[in-house]
Amino acid sequence: MIINFLIGLIMGVVSGFGVGGGSIFMVYLTTFAGYEHLVAGGINLVYYLFSATPALISHIKNRLVHIKAMIYCSISGVIFSVIGALLANAINTDILRKFFGVFLVIVGIILLFTKKSSTSK
Repeated sequence: MIINFLIGLIMGVVSGFGVGGGSIFMVYLTTFAGYEHLVAGGINLVYYLFSATPALISHIKNRLVHIKAMIYCSISGVIFSVIGALLANAINTDILRKFFGVFLVIVGIILLFTKKSSTSK
């Protein structure tokens, strides 16, 4: 129980930085805590509601949110999250876990070889 609290604490700090703590949290929940991928996804979504809110408020306060981009991303995100949820329920959990692992590896490789821009848009 205490380890889950500590992991939640660490993921909260990481999420506050906007680094993608949810992805790391999913790895913990499925690999170390032993939850099925869909159950871990549900836990992660509830966790995200509470950890994203203070981070978003801080980012808006510091003028780090581009409103027009946020609106477009939010609209498409809502639409495609429904589609993704329906697809996730139709796919075998083992296959879903492998897709997620491949996705994380690809994102990691891209991040390793992408130069940081000196200006933000």
